[in-house]
Amino acid sequence: MTQNPPDLRPDLAPRARIGAADARPGQPRIGMVSLGCPKALVDSERILTRLRAEGYAISPDYSGADAVIVNTCGFLDSAKAESLEAIGEALAENGRVIVTGCLGAEEDYIRGAHPSVLAVTGPHQYEQVLDAVHDAVPPSPDPYVDLIPAQGVRLTPRHYAYLKISEGCNHACRFCIIPSMRGKLASRPASAVLREAERLVDAGVREILVISQDTSAYGVDLRHAASPWRGAEWRAHLTDLARGLGSLGAWVRLHYIYPYPHVDDVIPLMAEGLITPYLDIPFQHAAPSVLRAMRRPANEAKVLERIARWRGICPDITLRSTFIVGFPGETEDDFRHLLDWMEEARLDRVGCFKYENVAGATANDLPDHLPEEVKEERWHRFMEVARRISADRLAAKVGRRMPVIVDEVDEEGATCRTQADAPEIDGNLFIDEGFDGLAPGDIVEVEVEEADDYDLWGRRV
Repeated sequence: MTQNPPDLRPDLAPRARIGAADARPGQPRIGMVSLGCPKALVDSERILTRLRAEGYAISPDYSGADAVIVNTCGFLDSAKAESLEAIGEALAENGRVIVTGCLGAEEDYIRGAHPSVLAVTGPHQYEQVLDAVHDAVPPSPDPYVDLIPAQGVRLTPRHYAYLKISEGCNHACRFCIIPSMRGKLASRPASAVLREAERLVDAGVREILVISQDTSAYGVDLRHAASPWRGAEWRAHLTDLARGLGSLGAWVRLHYIYPYPHVDDVIPLMAEGLITPYLDIPFQHAAPSVLRAMRRPANEAKVLERIARWRGICPDITLRSTFIVGFPGETEDDFRHLLDWMEEARLDRVGCFKYENVAGATANDLPDHLPEEVKEERWHRFMEVARRISADRLAAKVGRRMPVIVDEVDEEGATCRTQADAPEIDGNLFIDEGFDGLAPGDIVEVEVEEADDYDLWGRRV
């Protein structure tokens, strides 16, 4: 069992888990490499579900695949390089490669590096991906054999699932190119989201992770129109959605929450135990001048007041965030302001990026870019403050009892998570003794016995 590293990338989804599956004679097989964030992982699941429905088998490796789909990330230049490397590996190992995802919006860039790819499609262009697969490997369906589960094909462990409620974003942050890649906000009707969540829970999912580019803005484009589910009308609005999801009996974890005023209305639902007391809010910075340069709201004092109110209503709430250090024009005073804000906010879980240019982002043209050594030095200083705060907050949990969900069990013990921990990006709670009979997806009560900077140890009670 491994402990949670302090510099884990907060933008990455868990590694896609594609198990070996028997294929009938003559059944075409497709491989999938899924890169990037949880939203891209959901796209991969949807593509594979459609392919399974059309008679394709899913190959867990290159050698057994008739073609390979690479779902790329294009959020950062380092992510683009990783995507090109993955495409090159798939070409070398298989030779028949279809590219999709965020980097697919830059076809010339991809073909400049890998001209032999079969096709290139952009993000959430499911029909174009299927067309490309059909051209490369014609389908051969057998309606009596090629059945898919009601919840579709999933690339996460059976006990948790990502639930994407919208696409796109209406913000114009200078460091981000998501709106140009994925478009403006496009929300799903509440009934569609709730029905999908219901199917997931019926299939054994114990934890639902709600994702989008801007979860708080959910339904704005639909004018919060209501739609029917379980005999009632449910608005396409964050609070209605949280109530509906909370009624299903699974842990419900909210990611990518922008701190709009109506987020305050979700906190009492956490205090009631209806949804998991956890908010993932990408604050990005705290210095007003940097936030203005980023085109983010510059109201950090009121944010601190709201955090205090949230903790007053729901003392067990966990706050996770990500920050960018070294943004163009960030002064030493700006950075110290951020550190001081961190000391006061006492966030539970924190990730941090060193700023880097992204092709197409308007931040590239800002003056006063910082040297790499300054970004590196500030990143280490930031992470040291975050580490110390994390250690203090975890130490306060020693002696407390709390529910945990089991992720893995091996001969050394059980790797679990508390309600304060999202998969892969946060910490773990380890059970080293008395773990016999535990299985992934079990939710059990533990008493915390030990803490370090990022993880906990406990015993079953």
